[in-house]
Amino acid sequence: MSDHQGSEGTTQRLPVVERAPGSTPAPSPPVIDGSGGGGASERRFWSTRRVPAGIVALLLLGAAGLLLYDVAAVRAGRPAMSWRRHLAEQLARRPLDDTWVLVGTGIAALLGLWLIALAITPGLRALLPMRALHPDVRAGLHRDAAALVLRDRAMEVAGVQSARVRTTRRHADVRAVSHFRELDDVRADLERVLAEAITGLGLARPPALAVRVRRPGKKE
Repeated sequence: MSDHQGSEGTTQRLPVVERAPGSTPAPSPPVIDGSGGGGASERRFWSTRRVPAGIVALLLLGAAGLLLYDVAAVRAGRPAMSWRRHLAEQLARRPLDDTWVLVGTGIAALLGLWLIALAITPGLRALLPMRALHPDVRAGLHRDAAALVLRDRAMEVAGVQSARVRTTRRHADVRAVSHFRELDDVRADLERVLAEAITGLGLARPPALAVRVRRPGKKE
């Protein structure tokens, strides 16, 4: 290949890197086929629950420290704190079917159920897991970002004046307003375009699409 001088610059031959004799090419990283169902790496993302865990830890630390201080004070010959004496008297005097006892136990049970629910549920409902294309990489897409992409694609359809998209983990609900063309034609184009857009999002569990089209000035 010869050098060429012209008005647009200089074209030169680029060096070619050749593989040494006997060497083997570096193996390419494994790629997982994302066309199948959700695997272990495509499960929902788990929230760290920092705020509830921090609140519970602070409450337990404060209660344990206060009780330990009171017990140490009693061991040292000082009287117990008034709140502990009052609590012991109330617990010894009130029956189990007392209103305040039932209210206290109900609140404690609700708090316990709430903590159990936080422990066994993943959270992060707004983050949609994407298909795994590599065993060591996980990706997620926020629901608002998915809704924005679908809305932009819906606005590209002829006849669509405005569109609203609401996405959840299982559904993509599209509300469009069409100011010309037949509504059935606009709906068919929207379903086709948005189905392709949902596939292009690369979600592990693509949401089911629901499209509604109306004329301006009419309530849904």
